[in-house]
Amino acid sequence: MSRPKGLRTWIEVDKKAIDSNYRVFRSMLKKDCKFMAVVKSNAYGHSLIDFSKEISALGADWLGVDSAVEARVLRKSEVETPILILGYTLPELIGDMVSSDVSLTISSFDQLKELEKIKTVKPKLIHIKVDTGMSRQGFLESDLNKVVSALKKVKGVEVQGLFTHFAMAKNPSFPQFTKLQLKSFDKWIETFHKAGFKPIIHAAASGGAIIHPEAHFDMVRIGISLYGLWPSKETAGYAKNKITLKPALTWKTIISEVKKVPKGSKIGYDCAETLNRDSVIAICPIGYWHGLPRALSSIGRVLVKGKEAKILGRVSMDMIIIDVTEISGVKIKDEAVLIGKQGKSEISAEEISGIIDMSSYELITRLNPLIKRLYLP
Repeated sequence: MSRPKGLRTWIEVDKKAIDSNYRVFRSMLKKDCKFMAVVKSNAYGHSLIDFSKEISALGADWLGVDSAVEARVLRKSEVETPILILGYTLPELIGDMVSSDVSLTISSFDQLKELEKIKTVKPKLIHIKVDTGMSRQGFLESDLNKVVSALKKVKGVEVQGLFTHFAMAKNPSFPQFTKLQLKSFDKWIETFHKAGFKPIIHAAASGGAIIHPEAHFDMVRIGISLYGLWPSKETAGYAKNKITLKPALTWKTIISEVKKVPKGSKIGYDCAETLNRDSVIAICPIGYWHGLPRALSSIGRVLVKGKEAKILGRVSMDMIIIDVTEISGVKIKDEAVLIGKQGKSEISAEEISGIIDMSSYELITRLNPLIKRLYLP
């Protein structure tokens, strides 16, 4: 597409890639297994509202968000798909979420007490979170009987779901810990069923859904791979010959200045780099405020006219300097690609993350939410 008018930087999201990734995971599941699209953290950098509407239209059964803030934004945007808040909900926001038909994660007895205080006509929809070995959010196995007893006493509560989260499901070489977690989780499932509860059982995220089909249960929660990225190098090595994931996001900017500078010129803050030849340099009006890691200083690359141009010197807050000496005809307003494809060349989020020892999750979720996201057919 041509450069959007008035934008110096923008993110393009490929709807065909989203559809393809969704179908990849749907094809893994039994017909009665529900699909939760995890859209927290601005839909992993892809735009919370736009992505949620897109994936809901494709058929996602649930949306997973982190907070009441995200849930409220979606409800105000007329997204009617069932929503589960995966993170902690402040007590003063519980009533609002119940009124909005948003389901809450309950992972502690303190939360159960707060839930009991809420007076509402609507049922309080909750999913019980179990800590089966990650030592993060959730009830411990020793709490099991006490949790069941407490749930029977809380008025107006509907136990919609029971779930856990895996710590090592992304690595197929070490399945033992995941199996231990599943064994612990089975005790919760059995006890809840015996107590008369019929919750949606869910445990697997992207890695678990790919590597551990026995953990699909009643629903899977797909996050990173729905956007076309692998949850880990190990998962990619295990499954890349079986399934194809298509990255949906391309981040672009423009060339805002071009000039010739002589050999020996100092580049950027702290004179971090010295040119060893007469060069042609270009400026791009983006920096670490926009989400380009400062760690890419002097080592990162961008694509211009389908060729790689090295980042020179420091990544500044709002600008980078690139070397376009070997790329002929570069001019102001030319497109530069920071993440994605241009011509036959590509710079992937996973490649960037590997260069600077950073998680691809961190890279894409830190893309500034003020950058315009454009959804392309």
